[in-house]
Amino acid sequence: MGRLMGLDVGSRTVGVAVSDLLGWTAQGVEIVPINEEEEQFGLDRIATLVTDHDVSAFVVGLPKNMNNTEGPRVEAARHYGELLKKRFGLPVDYQDERLTTVAAERMLVEQADTSRAKRKKVIDKLAASLILQGYLDRKGPLTTKLN
Repeated sequence: MGRLMGLDVGSRTVGVAVSDLLGWTAQGVEIVPINEEEEQFGLDRIATLVTDHDVSAFVVGLPKNMNNTEGPRVEAARHYGELLKKRFGLPVDYQDERLTTVAAERMLVEQADTSRAKRKKVIDKLAASLILQGYLDRKGPLTTKLN
């Protein structure tokens, strides 16, 4: 079994993280530019990362509302998950990502040397790491079988 790839899907970027081989930890990899409106989803770059990191499954963050309802961003995340399934034929699971971006922002703000501009460049990658780490913590190490 390969690594899991965690994705924080926005309308302009996708934060990417991967697990270690044992499925204990998540680390941010990069931020892939996309353009939802123009249906440019960065899948060629994701394909390179899937190969480079020996990815066997995806975990996509679901940005639910705080009251657990689903809005248009959840639909967009699920749509991205479907695109991944079609393109790669690998399992896709979802992780509730409420508060992960907030947590990522807070973590970066606590680092005094991180300017607002620098934070913006890494926040999606860190959010992807937190999504994947939450999933790994919930499911356990690579007994991490996707549903």
